[in-house]
Amino acid sequence: MKNIVILVSGSGTNLQRIIDTIANGEIQNAQVSLVVADRECYGLERAKNHHIESILIPRGKNFSSELANVIPKDTDLIVLAGFLSILKPEFCETWNGKIINIHPALLPKFGGKGMWGMNVHNAVIEAKEKESGATVHFVTSGIDEGEAILQKSFEVTADDTPETIAGKVHHIEYEIFPKAISKVLENQ
Repeated sequence: MKNIVILVSGSGTNLQRIIDTIANGEIQNAQVSLVVADRECYGLERAKNHHIESILIPRGKNFSSELANVIPKDTDLIVLAGFLSILKPEFCETWNGKIINIHPALLPKFGGKGMWGMNVHNAVIEAKEKESGATVHFVTSGIDEGEAILQKSFEVTADDTPETIAGKVHHIEYEIFPKAISKVLENQ
């Protein structure tokens, strides 16, 4: 059984999707062994509702070292699911190849510091992009610079708003995140 630790900052919709796809067998031979949040959020409630151990580590300069102390040694994969804190390079290096993130754009476009949530979708509209999407990638010390694992796009239409793009991106995230997790676990 592979052990997955999920880091969250918000409502935990991708966390819920991962829990559901483990339950329905889309992600096989895995379990969420721990959920860690960097702020009070509904993601912690989702973990509690599914009897998954959860820990709140408030954001701060020691976050990465405190996180390192709670990650079980038998962790196979760390998944950033709507997680907004930046991890220290040392943490990323220790878990190299075992940390993944989902990003609401087609990396390498619209990645990096400050590029999260509606900031990304606004930037896509302002740049008059013809397509957007989501990318699951490995986490490295460079923000959103890790190798892409899976990416899917959709056409941006003249009628799209940041809000409609967000909805389309969420739909794609729910589709590709479990596939990417399975792919990484199978390749370990």
